[in-house]
Amino acid sequence: MIELLAPERCAACDHSVEQAGFCASCAALVERASDARAVFEYEGPLADAIQRFKFEDRTELARPLGRRLAEEATRVAQGVDAVVPVPLHWRRRRSRGYDQAALLARPVARALGVPLWLRRLRRVRSTPRQVGLPRAARLRNLRGAFSCVPLRGSPSVLLVDDVATTGATLAAATQALRQAGAVEVVPLVLAVRLLR
Repeated sequence: MIELLAPERCAACDHSVEQAGFCASCAALVERASDARAVFEYEGPLADAIQRFKFEDRTELARPLGRRLAEEATRVAQGVDAVVPVPLHWRRRRSRGYDQAALLARPVARALGVPLWLRRLRRVRSTPRQVGLPRAARLRNLRGAFSCVPLRGSPSVLLVDDVATTGATLAAATQALRQAGAVEVVPLVLAVRLLR
């Protein structure tokens, strides 16, 4: 009944599709990432889908995009104790209305059968947008931006985000998790943006 009222649409172009994800034309242009911490390259239809998800209030796209991330997580993150999304600062989350990494992390935690830790890692300092900054500036920008409550039992966690460019955000969040007691942090992002 739901499919009749609201048929599945391509995450990139909104054409009808039989399953959640991309239409055949867009799927042919979505490229797997060569980076081990990412599922796809950030370009073409996938970049369009992520832009729509993050900046056009298209939260329904968390379902097909999160499913792709979950499929990869079951291959690379078996044995983790929890899934932790890279959080937005509360001001940005309030202005956007949602945290895209948290929405993507839900199906990942479900697929792995582990808890989703939404409030253990926090972004305690609002940072300017990272787009267009070189790695050194990004690292400076993120110094002290994350804090994590103490983690009991030396857990292994899967750190989830939507897009990585230089890895500075993942590095800063990983550092906070390790300082809080995580014995292992496995980063995984939906897409990696290659700097040209």
